[in-house]
Amino acid sequence: MLDPLLRRLIDPPLDGAGAWLANRGVTANQATLGGVAIGLLVVPLLAGGYYNAALIIVLLNRLLDGLDGAIARQGAPTPIGGYLDIVCDFVFYAAVPLGFALASPTNAVWAALLLASFMCTGASFLGRAIMAAQQQEPDDDARGRKSFFHSAGLIEGSETVAAFLLFCLFPGTFPWLAAIFALLCFWTAAQRVLEAYRVGVDSKE
Repeated sequence: MLDPLLRRLIDPPLDGAGAWLANRGVTANQATLGGVAIGLLVVPLLAGGYYNAALIIVLLNRLLDGLDGAIARQGAPTPIGGYLDIVCDFVFYAAVPLGFALASPTNAVWAALLLASFMCTGASFLGRAIMAAQQQEPDDDARGRKSFFHSAGLIEGSETVAAFLLFCLFPGTFPWLAAIFALLCFWTAAQRVLEAYRVGVDSKE
């Protein structure tokens, strides 16, 4: 929901940093893989209760996730780059609930619910992208120039990062926060399914 607004604010500095890195031989895929490698550190940090350190890792991962796209935009983004980026995003998104599940048995059920909601949002997001490609739907580029169609939703990348930061800042409330965020994710998945159905019906008329 907030991605289009935030893209307008963060893309200019990211593009500057991306150009600087690209000129020094850093590739977008290197940034992507470096980001997920750093991001996976949240699992042992959260499991050990090092929430402030985990918060820093979340921010570093998201910074590198933004930089890989900025580096790619200095040339021509490739299909494998877009594929690698989304796979690494989902790996990181799964790592955070896993870390909280390992931190306390109390968190386990709510972490599982959160992971289930991520499965739904991920499936609805990627399925919608496939449908858009099949029907050659244009992307409005409101979320920046992407390698494939990005469907809008109540919960997108910005909201997910905000939720992860709240989890780290207030770990004692993780069950409540995770439950609320999971419900919003389920709502988002339902929105995308309804949108896909509407587009599918309209295309037949």
